[in-house]
Amino acid sequence: MTLSITSAFDAGNIRVTSISGNRAELEIIHDHQSDFFQWFHFRVAGAAGQLVELVITNCGSAAYPDGWPGYKARVSEDRENWFMAETDYADGKLTIRFEPDTNAAWVAYFAPYSMERHHDLIAWAANQPGVEQRELGKTLDGQPLDYLTLGDGPKQVWLYARQHPGESMAEWWMEGAIERLCDEEDSVARLLRQQATFHIIPNMNPDGSRRGHLRTNAAGVNLNREWHAPTMEKSPEVFLVKAAMDETGCDFAMDVHGDEAIPANFLAGFEGIPSWTDAHGEKFYAFARRLAAQTPDFQLDLG
Repeated sequence: MTLSITSAFDAGNIRVTSISGNRAELEIIHDHQSDFFQWFHFRVAGAAGQLVELVITNCGSAAYPDGWPGYKARVSEDRENWFMAETDYADGKLTIRFEPDTNAAWVAYFAPYSMERHHDLIAWAANQPGVEQRELGKTLDGQPLDYLTLGDGPKQVWLYARQHPGESMAEWWMEGAIERLCDEEDSVARLLRQQATFHIIPNMNPDGSRRGHLRTNAAGVNLNREWHAPTMEKSPEVFLVKAAMDETGCDFAMDVHGDEAIPANFLAGFEGIPSWTDAHGEKFYAFARRLAAQTPDFQLDLG
Protein backbone atom coordinates (compact mmCIF):
# COMPACT_ATOMS: atom_id res chain seq x y z
CA MET A 1 0.00 0.00 0.00
CA THR A 2 1.03 3.63 -0.54
CA LEU A 3 1.73 5.71 2.56
CA SER A 4 -1.17 8.05 3.31
CA ILE A 5 -1.19 10.92 5.83
CA THR A 6 -4.19 13.02 6.85
CA SER A 7 -5.19 15.43 9.62
CA ALA A 8 -8.77 16.03 8.47
CA PHE A 9 -10.36 15.23 11.84
CA ASP A 10 -10.98 16.64 15.31
CA ALA A 11 -7.78 18.35 16.59
CA GLY A 12 -5.85 17.35 13.47
CA ASN A 13 -2.89 19.42 12.33
CA ILE A 14 -0.24 18.67 9.70
CA ARG A 15 0.68 19.61 6.13
CA VAL A 16 2.29 17.01 3.86
CA THR A 17 5.06 18.42 1.67
CA SER A 18 6.39 15.14 0.24
CA ILE A 19 6.10 11.36 0.50
CA SER A 20 8.73 8.95 -0.81
CA GLY A 21 8.21 5.31 0.04
CA ASN A 22 7.79 5.10 3.82
CA ARG A 23 9.39 8.50 4.43
CA ALA A 24 7.40 11.73 4.57
CA GLU A 25 8.29 15.38 5.07
CA LEU A 26 5.70 17.41 6.94
CA GLU A 27 5.00 20.86 8.34
CA ILE A 28 2.97 21.95 11.36
CA ILE A 29 0.25 24.46 10.43
CA HIS A 30 0.10 27.80 12.27
CA ASP A 31 -2.83 28.61 14.54
CA HIS A 32 -5.44 30.58 12.56
CA GLN A 33 -4.51 34.29 12.39
CA SER A 34 -1.54 33.68 14.68
CA ASP A 35 2.20 33.02 14.65
CA PHE A 36 1.84 30.22 17.22
CA PHE A 37 2.37 26.60 16.20
CA GLN A 38 3.69 23.44 17.82
CA TRP A 39 0.73 21.07 18.16
CA PHE A 40 0.47 18.28 15.59
CA HIS A 41 -1.92 15.35 15.27
CA PHE A 42 -2.34 13.20 12.18
CA ARG A 43 -3.04 9.69 10.89
CA VAL A 44 -0.55 7.51 9.02
CA ALA A 45 -1.98 4.69 6.91
CA GLY A 46 -0.59 1.96 4.69
CA ALA A 47 2.60 0.97 6.51
CA ALA A 48 1.78 -2.11 8.57
CA GLY A 49 4.94 -3.97 9.53
CA GLN A 50 7.21 -1.37 7.96
CA LEU A 51 9.46 1.26 9.51
CA VAL A 52 8.00 4.74 8.97
CA GLU A 53 10.15 7.88 9.05
CA LEU A 54 8.32 11.18 9.47
CA VAL A 55 10.28 14.43 9.34
CA ILE A 56 8.58 17.62 10.54
CA THR A 57 10.73 20.27 8.91
CA ASN A 58 9.59 23.56 10.47
CA CYS A 59 10.04 22.78 14.17
CA GLY A 60 12.92 25.23 14.56
CA SER A 61 10.54 28.18 14.27
CA ALA A 62 7.81 26.70 16.49
CA ALA A 63 6.50 28.58 19.52
CA TYR A 64 8.81 26.79 21.94
CA PRO A 65 11.73 25.13 20.11
CA ASP A 66 13.50 24.49 23.43
CA GLY A 67 10.83 21.87 24.04
CA TRP A 68 12.05 19.60 21.23
CA PRO A 69 15.40 18.31 22.56
CA GLY A 70 14.68 15.08 24.42
CA TYR A 71 11.02 15.14 23.34
CA LYS A 72 9.25 11.93 22.18
CA ALA A 73 6.24 11.99 19.87
CA ARG A 74 3.14 10.02 20.88
CA VAL A 75 1.82 7.21 18.70
CA SER A 76 -1.31 5.06 19.00
CA GLU A 77 -2.93 2.33 16.94
CA ASP A 78 -6.18 2.20 18.92
CA ARG A 79 -6.49 5.89 19.99
CA GLU A 80 -6.72 4.77 23.61
CA ASN A 81 -3.18 3.68 24.44
CA TRP A 82 -0.32 6.00 23.45
CA PHE A 83 3.39 5.19 23.48
CA MET A 84 6.43 7.37 22.92
CA ALA A 85 8.11 6.76 19.59
CA GLU A 86 11.79 7.06 18.71
CA THR A 87 12.21 10.79 18.10
CA ASP A 88 15.23 12.93 17.25
CA TYR A 89 15.61 16.69 16.88
CA ALA A 90 18.40 18.36 14.92
CA ASP A 91 18.78 21.41 12.67
CA GLY A 92 15.18 22.50 13.25
CA LYS A 93 13.76 19.14 12.14
CA LEU A 94 11.90 16.59 14.24
CA THR A 95 12.27 13.00 13.00
CA ILE A 96 9.81 10.36 14.23
CA ARG A 97 10.33 6.64 13.56
CA PHE A 98 8.09 3.71 14.40
CA GLU A 99 6.87 0.43 12.93
CA PRO A 100 3.09 0.07 13.15
CA ASP A 101 1.43 -3.34 13.43
CA THR A 102 -1.67 -2.16 11.57
CA ASN A 103 -2.40 0.02 8.55
CA ALA A 104 -3.67 2.94 10.61
CA ALA A 105 -1.68 4.74 13.31
CA TRP A 106 -2.10 8.16 14.89
CA VAL A 107 0.76 10.49 15.77
CA ALA A 108 0.42 13.48 18.12
CA TYR A 109 2.37 16.10 20.04
CA PHE A 110 0.81 14.86 23.28
CA ALA A 111 -1.99 12.32 23.86
CA PRO A 112 -4.98 14.14 22.34
CA TYR A 113 -8.13 14.98 24.25
CA SER A 114 -10.71 15.31 21.49
CA MET A 115 -13.88 17.37 21.58
CA GLU A 116 -15.78 14.10 21.19
CA ARG A 117 -14.22 12.83 24.41
CA HIS A 118 -15.02 16.21 25.98
CA HIS A 119 -18.70 15.72 25.13
CA ASP A 120 -18.57 12.22 26.60
CA LEU A 121 -17.14 13.71 29.81
CA ILE A 122 -19.86 16.37 29.98
CA ALA A 123 -22.60 13.78 29.36
CA TRP A 124 -21.22 11.53 32.11
CA ALA A 125 -20.75 14.34 34.63
CA ALA A 126 -24.21 15.81 33.99
CA ASN A 127 -25.75 12.50 35.07
CA GLN A 128 -23.88 12.30 38.39
CA PRO A 129 -25.75 13.06 41.64
CA GLY A 130 -25.41 16.67 42.74
CA VAL A 131 -23.87 17.93 39.48
CA GLU A 132 -25.45 20.76 37.50
CA GLN A 133 -24.37 21.32 33.90
CA ARG A 134 -25.14 24.34 31.74
CA GLU A 135 -23.70 26.36 28.90
CA LEU A 136 -22.22 29.74 29.74
CA GLY A 137 -22.57 30.71 26.07
CA LYS A 138 -21.15 29.96 22.64
CA THR A 139 -17.65 30.31 21.20
CA LEU A 140 -16.81 32.09 17.95
CA ASP A 141 -17.18 28.76 16.12
CA GLY A 142 -20.55 28.22 17.76
CA GLN A 143 -19.44 25.53 20.20
CA PRO A 144 -20.87 25.43 23.73
CA LEU A 145 -18.73 26.60 26.64
CA ASP A 146 -19.56 23.91 29.19
CA TYR A 147 -19.82 24.69 32.91
CA LEU A 148 -20.25 22.21 35.77
CA THR A 149 -21.08 22.93 39.41
CA LEU A 150 -21.07 20.51 42.34
CA GLY A 151 -20.83 20.71 46.09
CA ASP A 152 -22.69 23.02 48.47
CA GLY A 153 -19.98 24.40 50.73
CA PRO A 154 -19.32 28.12 51.31
CA LYS A 155 -15.88 28.26 49.64
CA GLN A 156 -16.17 29.18 45.96
CA VAL A 157 -13.57 27.10 44.06
CA TRP A 158 -12.97 27.59 40.33
CA LEU A 159 -11.17 24.98 38.25
CA TYR A 160 -10.64 25.70 34.56
CA ALA A 161 -8.38 24.08 31.99
CA ARG A 162 -6.96 24.18 28.50
CA GLN A 163 -6.88 27.88 27.72
CA HIS A 164 -4.00 26.67 25.53
CA PRO A 165 -5.59 23.84 23.50
CA GLY A 166 -2.31 22.15 22.59
CA GLU A 167 -1.75 21.45 26.29
CA SER A 168 -4.09 18.47 26.10
CA MET A 169 -2.83 17.01 29.38
CA ALA A 170 -4.79 19.79 31.12
CA GLU A 171 -8.11 18.21 30.18
CA TRP A 172 -6.86 14.73 31.06
CA TRP A 173 -6.18 16.23 34.51
CA MET A 174 -9.65 17.74 34.54
CA GLU A 175 -11.28 14.40 33.69
CA GLY A 176 -9.55 12.82 36.68
CA ALA A 177 -10.49 15.70 38.99
CA ILE A 178 -14.16 15.56 37.98
CA GLU A 179 -14.33 11.78 38.36
CA ARG A 180 -12.84 11.95 41.84
CA LEU A 181 -15.03 14.84 43.00
CA CYS A 182 -18.09 12.87 41.83
CA ASP A 183 -17.06 9.71 43.68
CA GLU A 184 -19.53 9.43 46.56
CA GLU A 185 -17.46 6.65 48.14
CA ASP A 186 -14.35 8.87 48.34
CA SER A 187 -14.12 10.43 51.82
CA VAL A 188 -11.87 13.27 50.64
CA ALA A 189 -14.29 14.15 47.83
CA ARG A 190 -17.24 14.09 50.23
CA LEU A 191 -15.45 16.46 52.59
CA LEU A 192 -14.48 18.80 49.75
CA ARG A 193 -18.07 18.97 48.51
CA GLN A 194 -19.22 19.80 52.04
CA GLN A 195 -16.70 22.61 52.41
CA ALA A 196 -16.74 24.08 48.91
CA THR A 197 -18.83 24.71 45.83
CA PHE A 198 -16.88 23.79 42.70
CA HIS A 199 -17.24 25.71 39.45
CA ILE A 200 -15.57 23.75 36.66
CA ILE A 201 -14.77 24.62 33.04
CA PRO A 202 -13.21 21.43 31.62
CA ASN A 203 -12.21 23.12 28.35
CA MET A 204 -11.78 26.89 28.09
CA ASN A 205 -10.90 26.76 24.38
CA PRO A 206 -13.14 24.37 22.42
CA ASP A 207 -12.47 26.13 19.11
CA GLY A 208 -8.71 25.93 19.37
CA SER A 209 -9.00 22.32 20.52
CA ARG A 210 -11.06 21.22 17.54
CA ARG A 211 -9.04 23.30 15.05
CA GLY A 212 -5.74 21.74 16.17
CA HIS A 213 -4.28 24.97 17.57
CA LEU A 214 -1.42 25.25 20.02
CA ARG A 215 -2.33 28.38 21.99
CA THR A 216 -5.20 30.38 20.51
CA ASN A 217 -8.93 30.43 19.88
CA ALA A 218 -10.75 30.80 16.54
CA ALA A 219 -9.69 34.46 16.30
CA GLY A 220 -6.02 33.71 16.91
CA VAL A 221 -6.23 35.17 20.42
CA ASN A 222 -4.22 33.79 23.35
CA LEU A 223 -6.96 33.55 26.00
CA ASN A 224 -4.44 33.48 28.81
CA ARG A 225 -3.62 37.13 27.99
CA GLU A 226 -7.23 38.36 27.81
CA TRP A 227 -8.32 38.44 31.44
CA HIS A 228 -7.73 42.17 31.92
CA ALA A 229 -10.23 43.15 29.21
CA PRO A 230 -11.95 40.24 27.41
CA THR A 231 -14.56 40.90 24.71
CA MET A 232 -17.31 38.85 23.12
CA GLU A 233 -15.83 39.72 19.72
CA LYS A 234 -12.34 38.31 20.35
CA SER A 235 -12.37 36.28 23.55
CA PRO A 236 -15.92 35.27 24.51
CA GLU A 237 -14.57 32.27 26.43
CA VAL A 238 -12.82 34.48 28.99
CA PHE A 239 -15.57 37.11 28.96
CA LEU A 240 -18.22 34.53 29.88
CA VAL A 241 -16.16 32.76 32.55
CA LYS A 242 -15.05 36.01 34.16
CA ALA A 243 -18.67 37.22 34.30
CA ALA A 244 -19.70 33.97 36.00
CA MET A 245 -16.84 34.35 38.48
CA ASP A 246 -18.05 37.86 39.32
CA GLU A 247 -21.49 36.41 40.07
CA THR A 248 -20.32 33.63 42.39
CA GLY A 249 -17.18 35.11 43.88
CA CYS A 250 -13.90 33.22 43.91
CA ASP A 251 -11.99 32.07 47.00
CA PHE A 252 -9.61 29.74 45.14
CA ALA A 253 -8.86 29.28 41.44
CA MET A 254 -6.69 26.78 39.60
CA ASP A 255 -5.96 27.38 35.93
CA VAL A 256 -4.67 24.03 34.60
CA HIS A 257 -1.96 24.08 31.90
CA GLY A 258 0.71 21.78 30.50
CA ASP A 259 4.40 22.41 29.86
CA GLU A 260 6.46 21.80 26.74
CA ALA A 261 9.55 20.55 28.54
CA ILE A 262 9.16 20.00 32.30
CA PRO A 263 8.17 16.37 33.05
CA ALA A 264 6.70 17.13 36.48
CA ASN A 265 3.68 18.63 38.20
CA PHE A 266 4.31 22.17 39.45
CA LEU A 267 2.59 25.45 40.29
CA ALA A 268 3.15 28.85 38.68
CA GLY A 269 2.04 31.74 40.87
CA PHE A 270 0.40 35.12 40.48
CA GLU A 271 3.34 37.34 41.32
CA GLY A 272 3.10 40.70 39.58
CA ILE A 273 -0.66 41.23 39.72
CA PRO A 274 -1.71 44.74 40.91
CA SER A 275 -3.30 43.46 44.14
CA TRP A 276 -0.29 41.36 45.16
CA THR A 277 0.66 41.32 48.84
CA ASP A 278 3.35 39.27 50.52
CA ALA A 279 0.76 37.88 52.94
CA HIS A 280 -1.41 36.72 50.04
CA GLY A 281 1.62 35.25 48.30
CA GLU A 282 2.66 33.33 51.40
CA LYS A 283 -0.69 31.52 51.35
CA PHE A 284 0.12 30.35 47.82
CA TYR A 285 3.62 29.21 48.79
CA ALA A 286 2.24 27.42 51.86
CA PHE A 287 -0.30 25.64 49.64
CA ALA A 288 2.53 24.38 47.43
CA ARG A 289 4.55 23.17 50.41
CA ARG A 290 1.56 21.34 51.88
CA LEU A 291 0.74 19.78 48.52
CA ALA A 292 4.32 18.51 48.15
CA ALA A 293 4.13 17.02 51.64
CA GLN A 294 0.84 15.26 50.88
CA THR A 295 1.59 13.54 47.58
CA PRO A 296 4.62 12.22 45.66
CA ASP A 297 2.86 13.29 42.43
CA PHE A 298 3.81 16.90 43.20
CA GLN A 299 7.21 18.52 43.70
CA LEU A 300 8.86 21.91 44.27
CA ASP A 301 12.23 21.59 42.49
CA LEU A 302 11.15 21.91 38.84
CA GLY A 303 8.99 24.68 37.41
